[in-house]
Amino acid sequence: MQRPWEWLVGTRYLRSTHRRGFVSFVAFISTFGLMLGVAVLIVVLSVMNGFERELRSRILAVTSHATLMGLEGTLPDWQNVRLRALQAQGVRHAVPYVEAQAMMSHGRRVLGSAVRGIEPTLEREATGLSRHFRDARIEDLVSGSWRVVLGSALARELGVARGDEVVLIVPEGTATPEGVQPRMRRLEVIGTFESGMYEFDRGLALMNIDDAARLYRMRGEVTGIRLALTDPRRAADTVRELALALGGGYYVSDWTRNHANFFQSIELTKGMMFVILLIIVGVAAFNIVSTLVMIVKEKQGDIALLRTLGASRADILRTFAIQGVLIGLVGTLAGALLGIGLADRIESIVRGIEGLFGVQFMDAKVYFMTDLPAVVEWGDVARVCGVAFALCAVATLYPAWRAARTEPAEALRHE
Repeated sequence: MQRPWEWLVGTRYLRSTHRRGFVSFVAFISTFGLMLGVAVLIVVLSVMNGFERELRSRILAVTSHATLMGLEGTLPDWQNVRLRALQAQGVRHAVPYVEAQAMMSHGRRVLGSAVRGIEPTLEREATGLSRHFRDARIEDLVSGSWRVVLGSALARELGVARGDEVVLIVPEGTATPEGVQPRMRRLEVIGTFESGMYEFDRGLALMNIDDAARLYRMRGEVTGIRLALTDPRRAADTVRELALALGGGYYVSDWTRNHANFFQSIELTKGMMFVILLIIVGVAAFNIVSTLVMIVKEKQGDIALLRTLGASRADILRTFAIQGVLIGLVGTLAGALLGIGLADRIESIVRGIEGLFGVQFMDAKVYFMTDLPAVVEWGDVARVCGVAFALCAVATLYPAWRAARTEPAEALRHE
């Protein structure tokens, strides 16, 4: 089948070599700018998606999907609550825990930390925390051994290693003849864990639940029940329904509530970055206007001849609209391919730049992780490409309309 003459004429104008090919060069710059804008937007959105997914996975590796706690700070009849929780729909595991604040002392260094008492066997089944242990196994936290596993950053700041001892100071007093004294216990450090989340690596210590209960004088009680769910996205609804089924009187929480500020800030930043970087795409799209205006100005005589040969205003409009649409289509598709390729290799690119210049872009104390993950979501790619192409189509309308309004007599007067 023969192509429409509008297509042949429109593409021929883009390849114009008149005036030393300046029009073709401007068309190339417009396409290249659009490609870069689309690629940068896809890379940035992919990094934000990867950051959010990595943050979620690391949080869920250390914390639970949801927690069920007593209103008084302890859960007396926790065995019955745990059995009822395991029977609830959507609950895979339910593990008791004891958690409280303490001070860790080693030599002259004293740091605050959260102490979490866990049941090693149940903890291994319910969470992935045991996979992050170094120099120790979670089963080494035996009841009565008074052993502790510290977060890697906490151990580093205390200056301790495997085999060292730390003094745990409980912020609860014990009456003695000499006055009220804080309770203290010497613990053996058997290893560390590194979750990749600085918040936990710096502020969490793990020990056996029985030792923690004795240390904090819980007397058979626990702080609460940590739940692992089949669908973490329904954590808030599932734990609320469970609390109501148990008759109420419980304090419930879930991972989305505990870390809501992280994910809200990510979504806000993602939306702002989309709007800001879309300006780059807009600038590249409006370069098409200047390109087509120059073509229209240069081809006044050709337009007049086409009109005298019987071309309608609509034919002329389509001829020049094809040029803008073609620039937008090529630039958008090339930018999408470049953006996807860069996003898939962003971690190795960042590591190479860090190694070359001796800098660190991701500080764990600020960003909670040291690498730069990227996840390409096809919905984002489609949205970016759709908006970019729409801007190009809109930018094409004015020059094409001007070309269609060209009067043959006026254009040929100076030819």
